Amino acid sequence: MQVKSNNYTGVKKWVDERLPVFSFVEDNLTNYPTPKNLSYFWNFGSLAGITLVIMIVTGILLAMQYTANSDLAFDSVERIMRDVNNGWLLRYLHMNGAHMFFIVVYIHIFRGLYYGSYKSPREILWMLGVTILLLMMATAFMGYVLPWGQMSFWGATVITNLFSAFPIIGESIVTFLWGGFSVDNPTLSRFFVLHYLLPFAIVGVVVLHIVALHMHGSNNPLGIDVKSDGDTIPFHPYYTVKDYYGLGVFLIFYLGLVFFAPNFLGHPDNYIPADPLVTPAHIVPEWYFLPFYAILRAVPDKLMGVLLMFSAVAVLFILPWLDTHKVRSSQFRPYYKQFFWLFFVNCFVLGWVGAMPAEGIYVTISRIATAYYFIFFLVIMPLLSKFEKGRVLPSSIASSVLSDKFESAPDQSFAK
Repeated sequence: MQVKSNNYTGVKKWVDERLPVFSFVEDNLTNYPTPKNLSYFWNFGSLAGITLVIMIVTGILLAMQYTANSDLAFDSVERIMRDVNNGWLLRYLHMNGAHMFFIVVYIHIFRGLYYGSYKSPREILWMLGVTILLLMMATAFMGYVLPWGQMSFWGATVITNLFSAFPIIGESIVTFLWGGFSVDNPTLSRFFVLHYLLPFAIVGVVVLHIVALHMHGSNNPLGIDVKSDGDTIPFHPYYTVKDYYGLGVFLIFYLGLVFFAPNFLGHPDNYIPADPLVTPAHIVPEWYFLPFYAILRAVPDKLMGVLLMFSAVAVLFILPWLDTHKVRSSQFRPYYKQFFWLFFVNCFVLGWVGAMPAEGIYVTISRIATAYYFIFFLVIMPLLSKFEKGRVLPSSIASSVLSDKFESAPDQSFAK
């Protein structure tokens, strides 16, 4: 086998000839050609990867102290908080890391929607990203059950009971998830095992996601393809510096939550031990599930609500074939841009009504917001693909970058 030549010497060369780890890093990170016009919105992919590592490391350390038993789980969490050295820090890092993970990933997804990152030739890249989102949701739901507080117990009861809506097989699915005939010790045990294992499945899909990304390179704010070497710059040091800055800002918010408001995004009822005989006044999931919870409750029929909730995520898989417009970036699609921002606000509305009681005006608002959610994907996108005329695209990334610099520069800069 012919080994790729490199400029390494000594031990580095010896290792690379047998295991090309250094040349792999150089080709796929240091010298990786990246569009020269990427904005800070492209930081969120690396931030998601960093957060995933933090979650896995803190999760392994917490698992060493946690007891997956319905009689002992709540007390073991209290012991972690009170008796384990720095246990409170580990738990708050892990708990708030889940919130930050979803914030980062949701921004990453909205950026992809805005700039058309799901379009050819990046369809599989997008679908792998949606797969990561599904695995994240499953992992987060199972993790929320582990403290075995009131909201953990009743959240698990309500969500797992949704599968009973499916005819014939529904009850069997619920019994399998529970490991019995109610949410009890077997449920907690299997949720703990899956919560521990699924992050490693996420890592596997993330690796495929990165491989798919490097096949055709990153999209960019203009949504046009790289046409020459002049359109790109090496990833290091130009974008690693940008990522470091983004990481610093991210850590300010993340650690601000951990040290100053660790329970701000949680629910106080989860500090009450689980009691099957006392139902909380208002059962709500974590905030990152609220838009889907609102869709679930928007219709009176249980089965239809469950199907709509799952469809809200499933529709993202077929997005590349719903929006077939040749222009990727919404910067050059004025009508799509307006509908996108309305969709963006609509998602916040769904989150808001998801936290409210399913009664009165909240039900009406949730139905309107749910209708627009699906209309945006299934009606507006296909129609705009056929009838919207995009604006004229720049001839290349380099020409656009240079023209922006010239337009913003003062006249005296070119006096010479």
